[in-house]
Amino acid sequence: MRVIIIGAGQVGSSIAASLAPTHDVIVIDADGDRVDSLTYSIDVLPIEGDGTSLSTLREANIAAADLFIACTDDDETNIVSCSTARAISDVFTVARVKRETYHQTWTETGGSFGVDFMVCTNLLAAETIVRIIGLPAAHDVDVFAGGQVMMAEFCVPDGSPLAGQTVASADTFEELTFAALFRDDSISVPTGRTVIEEGDDLVVIGSPESTHALAGGLTPEQSSHQEDIVIIGGSQAGVQTAKLLQERGRRPRLIEHDHDRARELAEALTATTVMESDAMDREFLNREHVDEADVVISALESDEKNLLATLLADRIGVDRTIALVEAAEFTDLFEAVGVGAAVNPRDATAEEIIRFTHGNDTENVSLIEHGSAEVLEIEVDADSILTDRPIRESTEELPGKVVIGAVTRDGSFITPRGDTTIRVGDHVVLFAETSDVAAVAEAV
Repeated sequence: MRVIIIGAGQVGSSIAASLAPTHDVIVIDADGDRVDSLTYSIDVLPIEGDGTSLSTLREANIAAADLFIACTDDDETNIVSCSTARAISDVFTVARVKRETYHQTWTETGGSFGVDFMVCTNLLAAETIVRIIGLPAAHDVDVFAGGQVMMAEFCVPDGSPLAGQTVASADTFEELTFAALFRDDSISVPTGRTVIEEGDDLVVIGSPESTHALAGGLTPEQSSHQEDIVIIGGSQAGVQTAKLLQERGRRPRLIEHDHDRARELAEALTATTVMESDAMDREFLNREHVDEADVVISALESDEKNLLATLLADRIGVDRTIALVEAAEFTDLFEAVGVGAAVNPRDATAEEIIRFTHGNDTENVSLIEHGSAEVLEIEVDADSILTDRPIRESTEELPGKVVIGAVTRDGSFITPRGDTTIRVGDHVVLFAETSDVAAVAEAV
């Protein structure tokens, strides 16, 4: 596949790194130094230029491209780039935007602006936050097969009842698969004899009921029914989070320092209590009983401020904290110093876009550990290596570490076992290392 990417920032670089080993990738950016630095580590064709320019797109041979991804930090540039590309080619266009109003217009008009698929970074981040809220100890959650399958990545906390147990003794859940274990920067597929240790990151795939049951076992002191939710910051991501919580019947509280912005949000968010104050004011936090909140989400427009706000919330006794993190390299740092979960909007955007490169049978993709592994949902066809064969037999022929975590068939959840036979039309949710994903997706 020939892929043209406009923008060599974090999102563009992440997508390029994922696609470069198996696709022809061209990266266009107005900043020549940024593009050149990208090519030192990734095998891509760099072009310094304007992604909205006809001449630049012709230089990239847009007519031969299969996929066009506009993911700069400027919404208007991304939309105009896609419109320009579609004006001179039949390429499939994907635009990344941060403003939800553009996404709403595109959705309600059935696709416009010359954009075939639009990804709203702030909306994706809010959706990730809302999924994480109801799952104690999780720092990444995604759903597959229309909500029938859930993938979650848990960090095993100090003092967890599961620490010291083998996977065989910990796995008492009927519809759950322990797909992977991350320890000391290494990935392993756990067996029944694998001992779970404090600090391990566990990736599990299963039904929502079993996944929630595991979460309760990891942190029995935390309730999954977290009602008192406080959002710090009236950013676009913070507002989208409040809206999603309202849609689910929650009544969150939101702290915004700017007077005009707070008044605007108070009028727009009818089921949210908007408080005008500085979230770093400890006297205010105590007076408003923020220390008694089940969850505090920091959605300020600065990584440094989000870190300080969540650390302060943790210090005053908040049960759980979640922070937005724009710089991917800070994600591990946030979690290492005590932030419950760090959500990177750009990672969420990258995984939403990458699924278009895995073929028509790939329904959903989730990136794990900053793209070192992926969880895929694939609809099995007659040509799949899995078709009409027991899982034990077919997975032996797949490259790398592949774990089939769940199967859905005709609307029913199936817990995969070695002797489970996969049929045409089944939806398979599997774990694989990113280096093997292209080969696995092609075979499956």
